Amino acid sequence: MLETSIKNLPSKPGVYIMYNKNNEVIYVGKAKNLKNRVSQYFRNSSSHSVKVKAMVKNIERFEYIITKTEFEALTLECNLIKFNMPKYNVLLKDDKAHPYIKVTVNEKYPRILLARRVLNDGARYFGPYQSSNIIYSIIDNLKQIFKIRSCNSNITGNAQRTCLNYQIGKCSGPCSGNVDVKTYNYNVEQAILFLEGKNDDVFVKLQKEMEEASKNLQFEKAAEIRDKLLSIKTIREKQDAVNVNLENADIIACDRSGINVSFVVLMLRNGKIVSKNFYFVKDEINNAIEIVFQEFMKQYYAMQSAIPKNIFIQYEIPDHDLIANWLKVNIKVPKRGEKLKYVNMALQNAREQLKLKLLNDDINSKKLSDIMFELKDMLKLKEVPEIIEAYDISHTGGDNNVGVMVSFKNGKPNKSMYRKFNIRSVVSQDDYGSLREVLYRRLSNGINGEKGFTPLPDLILLDGGAGQLSAVMEVVEFLNADIPLFGVVKDDKHKTRAVVGTDGEVSISPTSSVYKFLYTIQEEVHRFAISFHRKKRSKSMVNSVLLEISGIGPAKQKALLKHFKSLKNIKDADTKQLKEVKGITDKNATDIYNKFHN
Repeated sequence: MLETSIKNLPSKPGVYIMYNKNNEVIYVGKAKNLKNRVSQYFRNSSSHSVKVKAMVKNIERFEYIITKTEFEALTLECNLIKFNMPKYNVLLKDDKAHPYIKVTVNEKYPRILLARRVLNDGARYFGPYQSSNIIYSIIDNLKQIFKIRSCNSNITGNAQRTCLNYQIGKCSGPCSGNVDVKTYNYNVEQAILFLEGKNDDVFVKLQKEMEEASKNLQFEKAAEIRDKLLSIKTIREKQDAVNVNLENADIIACDRSGINVSFVVLMLRNGKIVSKNFYFVKDEINNAIEIVFQEFMKQYYAMQSAIPKNIFIQYEIPDHDLIANWLKVNIKVPKRGEKLKYVNMALQNAREQLKLKLLNDDINSKKLSDIMFELKDMLKLKEVPEIIEAYDISHTGGDNNVGVMVSFKNGKPNKSMYRKFNIRSVVSQDDYGSLREVLYRRLSNGINGEKGFTPLPDLILLDGGAGQLSAVMEVVEFLNADIPLFGVVKDDKHKTRAVVGTDGEVSISPTSSVYKFLYTIQEEVHRFAISFHRKKRSKSMVNSVLLEISGIGPAKQKALLKHFKSLKNIKDADTKQLKEVKGITDKNATDIYNKFHN
């Protein structure tokens, strides 16, 4: 029956759909010549990979759809793959986990929302983004700046009461007629430009409007626009500057291990990285990496509403011209220079993300209880550790010393027991002294039954070797705390090498589950320490700058920060605004202004 079907295939462009005996779609492909392409699956099978042979064995029948051009076939193929999710296609399976921002431009008063799926409903979609937290943060910023609603109320303009968002300045109140349709939709257009990465355009436009309002003596309107500009400026400063010459571009790279392929998409808008997103795909039939890359691009851009003019990629793809024409963009593989550096940056991130995914998959595939038993045997512990705590120190050349503790219960992170410590007794670069202080405070609090420090751990891990172990052992012995203590040693490349205890080093196989578990703990405690240190350092920089100003002490510093919310807003304030703060004299205001403007 298959042979007859193949003989009757037309030599025209189109899409072919493979079915198994259960009438399930198992593969969808496009072809410039249907007859030639489909017949390849059933001839010269010796050249096929093992997984392609397995797929062909499962083909019970196939169907095809003729199109006018290969370009039409490409579009149809993308739609059919997305709808059927065939087993043997390269699938962006994780796309459901990546949410979108939805702007309901199909409504009279558009809303801005989080969406889990892209629908053909006339709305504008942006993303996908890495997490819903990112989206909520963006939506909150946009509501603050452009005052766009997110409610599902029926807008009549006659509502007797306005919502809380209107009262706190995050909605312009169309429900009660506080804004006309034209003004509201203008703000929506500005928000869309912002989501497209054109915040510089928005900034310039608003600046002109503010100047115009000021000239026309519309000071209230000018002040409102000024607040928008300040918010946009703050967001722009948080974005990583990359290279103004790159302007708008997507940069894509991937890494592979078996059927698992990790992709990273760096989104550059106006020369800045505005988003870095990770995706994982499964390649069940072990295609060439160029094919996998191409299939990812087709599925990824089928979901996008705003695509930049330039896409820089890691590999040459087979249907380069066809896909470039479909997307109406330039697709290039950089060979040298700045663009290649950013492709390599994306590759480095893809490798790291794939490594972490494989580690987690491996840990998840094996019972954590089994790993805990293996850890007990390896470290020669009396009992399987239920609570494991790990400690790390972070500072900048001895400044802003902090210590942290992370807690794992039955092999899983127990974030309610994570703790942060500002180092009090050490004022220099002394990791040993800092560790001693942290362990003393944690264990003594636990022994005394202080809330938030009980129960005590069954195992303590330190980020370091014999030196750290020896330093902390003094504290444990002083407090008579009978808790096993080990240091996790790293090699020259900052990779986990061994565990060191009082009886010496215990080597670990890099392929073992215990190694992967300890690596996960090390990465988590390091991440937590760096995050806390950066926050403290940032706060310290703010404090030191303000306290350098004559006449500004801790009380006035606190009042300024409470009023303006950030150092940035204090810098942008004029003397009149500064004097609005309780306790700030005319001289204080002048000195503060001169500090930041001379």
